[in-house]
Amino acid sequence: MTLLLRRSALLLALCLLPVTVGHAAEQVPITVDKAAPGAPITMGIPFPKGELQSPDHVRLLRADGTEIPSQVTTVNTWAPADSSIKWIWVFFFTEDTDTYRLEYGPDVKRAPITGERIKFINNQRSTGFAEISTGPLRFRVSKQRSGGFLDAVQFDDEGNGFEPRDTVATGPQGRGSYLDLLDAAGIDSSRAVITQTYKEKGSGPLHAILRIEGKYRYSREENNPAPFVTRIHAYAGKPYLRVLHTITYTGEPDQHPPIDGQHAQIATSAESIVNEDSLAGDPRWTRPDDRIAGTGLTLDYEFSGPLTYRTEYQSGDWWAPGEPQPVRRSVDASELSLTQTGPDSSHTPPIPNSSPTERISGFSARVTADGRDQVNATRAPGWIDVTGEQRGVAVGIRHFTEEYPKQLTLDTGDRQVRAYVWSEEAEPMSFERWSSEKDGGMVGNFAQGLTKTTELVYRFHDAGTDPADIERSIDYVLDPAVAHAPPSWYTESRVYGRMAPRSDEYAAFERSMDYNFQWWLYNQEWEPWYGIFTHGDGKNYFFRNDWYEWSNNEPAMDYMWWMQFMRTGEPDYYRTAEAMSRHTMDVDNTHWPTGPEYRGDTNAALDWWEAKEAPSGSPYVGMGRRHGNQQWTAMLSAHVWTAGWIASYYLDGYHRGLEVAKKTGDYYQRRIFGKHGLTGRRLYLSVWNLVELYDATKDPSIRQELDDRVSRMLRLQRQQGGNLIIDRYGYSQVYAARGLDKYQQLTGDTDVQNALVRHARWVRDNPPLNHEMESYYSSISTLMMGYQLSGEASLYHAAYDRAKELRVDPLSPPFDEVENQDELKGALDAVDRTPKARGAPNRRPIWSITHGLRIFGWTHAYNIPYLTYWLEKEGPPSPPSDGSSSQAKK
Repeated sequence: MTLLLRRSALLLALCLLPVTVGHAAEQVPITVDKAAPGAPITMGIPFPKGELQSPDHVRLLRADGTEIPSQVTTVNTWAPADSSIKWIWVFFFTEDTDTYRLEYGPDVKRAPITGERIKFINNQRSTGFAEISTGPLRFRVSKQRSGGFLDAVQFDDEGNGFEPRDTVATGPQGRGSYLDLLDAAGIDSSRAVITQTYKEKGSGPLHAILRIEGKYRYSREENNPAPFVTRIHAYAGKPYLRVLHTITYTGEPDQHPPIDGQHAQIATSAESIVNEDSLAGDPRWTRPDDRIAGTGLTLDYEFSGPLTYRTEYQSGDWWAPGEPQPVRRSVDASELSLTQTGPDSSHTPPIPNSSPTERISGFSARVTADGRDQVNATRAPGWIDVTGEQRGVAVGIRHFTEEYPKQLTLDTGDRQVRAYVWSEEAEPMSFERWSSEKDGGMVGNFAQGLTKTTELVYRFHDAGTDPADIERSIDYVLDPAVAHAPPSWYTESRVYGRMAPRSDEYAAFERSMDYNFQWWLYNQEWEPWYGIFTHGDGKNYFFRNDWYEWSNNEPAMDYMWWMQFMRTGEPDYYRTAEAMSRHTMDVDNTHWPTGPEYRGDTNAALDWWEAKEAPSGSPYVGMGRRHGNQQWTAMLSAHVWTAGWIASYYLDGYHRGLEVAKKTGDYYQRRIFGKHGLTGRRLYLSVWNLVELYDATKDPSIRQELDDRVSRMLRLQRQQGGNLIIDRYGYSQVYAARGLDKYQQLTGDTDVQNALVRHARWVRDNPPLNHEMESYYSSISTLMMGYQLSGEASLYHAAYDRAKELRVDPLSPPFDEVENQDELKGALDAVDRTPKARGAPNRRPIWSITHGLRIFGWTHAYNIPYLTYWLEKEGPPSPPSDGSSSQAKK
């Protein structure tokens, strides 16, 4: 039942009842994919404006109507337009069912938590500590001890309170977390120092999040300290921890000498502009300098007696693995390891790809004892379990194969369990350029300052715990459940405007969306697009049966996946969006050096002045990478997209999404490019980015910057005869439409509303063709926005007329029956109706189905969902015969 029908039914019921009757509760069906008893779920769910006033009036029910304990956090509101709630996070533990109901309303009261609750202490003194108790588990992170990770873990298997003998693991001094570098002078081992600990938003009685900030320090002065952030998720009554660990690479990536000047494409002044041609050909660009020798997390296990080691591997091909096969053995070696590698683990380009008819080999999952192979397969689920006489610990790494190389090691000599984010068994990770020639129009290397986040799970247990129970806990993180509401709930909430859920009513349009997404997914696992600094990204162009250029998220590709998840409820889309958001916010941006920052965490008056005098950071922090043959070889002032990161924050409860988006907001406020950053696509994109950030933070300084940029857009429109977009950047219609629509939604600004209508009339009468069809199709969103705001039927008709070529016939053979990439490409080409490119009529154009998702964003992803909303509401348009207008609902 739609929200409108529910409200109508409610109104009728209220009219028939005495005035003393309370408010009826509303319910939203919730489905959980891969639900397993006890799995922790953080679900982001939106609400329409005015629908929910308090998080206290929300609860979760079983199918029989009984309540499930839950924790609800307000994430965002509709302010400044309205004070009602816009997004919440609902945390709960799933049961042995995949169906639930979220109930809300003024008379709904959530029951208090009566079972085990989180106890959270955070002593922020310089010698302080953070301590969390879940009931069976208690762990401490100490600033003074400075291991960088868990300093002590206690497991109360008897339920009689924590005692010294309950200690199951400790952290090695200075080396609980580490990032070691290798250069010409040899390995420089790091030492972790914790500087801050915080309680993150979303912490409560059932689920707590501890944020740890610190630095890796090195013995050699030339090696820069490297920041790290670790978020530890703990759960009431549970003996496992979910860990999200983010490292920052601060080394010198190659041996080229310092450049005296600036790159023209990202110049902050007109002085000392280097000639890119003079830089090309220097072989030092391709010689590595500071490489990652190894990085990861370590615990000293504190249990004794004979040890048992368990893990799993998967037989079969890497792309079609069989069921996991168990490995169990008594430990009689000094070191046991599970190691996953893949083709060219060091990522020294060019990375090999599969051919159109045959997948590449080179994946290896090895179980070794003292270096000798015990098992050699192609892939592994990615966990080990070590059990002593009384207790044990299991540790796993998510995306163990997809983000190779990885390693999990038991070292009985040092009594340690190590989780390697970058395996020491692989060649050191190097960041040199693959070529000294131009890439993305530049000869540069911007690897310094990129980050990487890895997700891990730690499960503590007693020796008698059922192995199936341990593995189930591990799978909560390695293969997590995904919760979703009906697609209509997301779309009718209007949090992302008037988009339609996926339906079969206009299947030819929907196939154009489905086939593009499925083609991308197929190639991700065919090429494959795997590796620690690659997974989540994909390439742009497919010419002559080969792929070219990493996308680096243009134009907000991760947001396209989040949109499609909301429209369909497909969990695979959720997982793809999650991986892409995490990759793009980490690898495709500059995160270091950030410069001085004063937080006021202590009472020392000197702190402010020392922060004020600290060295300034890189002006490019918060700026994105340009698409290219290598992720870190080019940057551009107009290449950063926050919408998907903030969507991951809302839908996935992923704090880092908002954190990185704020860096982009700071970058805009610094205005390092002068007015260059306030014109053209940089201006249109910045408005979209900033309005998403302002909506999420309500930060008045962001609002001020946003207001100024919107005013600039409107002033330029008056100079351009009604056109918001200069012809050079016609494809950026979608940036203006999405950004200004959200701005108008938040503020009710009538000037912006009128500007969008004027612009729609302009593109109706002056179809943009500067980038051929990518600009032409991009105007569909603008026309639909104008129709939504004005009701002018000619705008609707023009949008529909331009979209007709996007319709796609059914694929034959379907995706699940094709033999290889070459056959699938041929089948997709056969159903594609889009026109040829004028400049290359004998080649599939870059807006065809068989390319990546970059052009697809401008031509399909940001247009079809908004067109089909009106098609389902009003049917295909007919041109008015008498010049009259239909009236769209505003």
